[in-house]
Amino acid sequence: MLAVVKIAGQQFKVKAGDSLYVPHLEGKTGDTIQFADVLMTENNGTVVSGTNVSVTVTAEIVSDLVKGEKVIAFKMKRRKGFRKLHGHRTQYTKIKVTAIA
Repeated sequence: MLAVVKIAGQQFKVKAGDSLYVPHLEGKTGDTIQFADVLMTENNGTVVSGTNVSVTVTAEIVSDLVKGEKVIAFKMKRRKGFRKLHGHRTQYTKIKVTAIA
């Protein structure tokens, strides 16, 4: 069974047993999370989408805080002595989908 679920404003295509990184979610390692905002499901060739979907996706938090790659934003104006450096690392949560029911 396959499902498209909306997590923190982003859409993810998931199957049972998949591990994926999603934007940071509240919770600790080992907690169980349910996502009710399922946009589409596919089961043995039968596709259900829209308001007819009545499925919830259950996932377990594997790692509660994972930092992404460092992103650098550097601004400079030549001959003016203006240099500005900003950087950040986006925080993610690693989850494992346990069931789609």
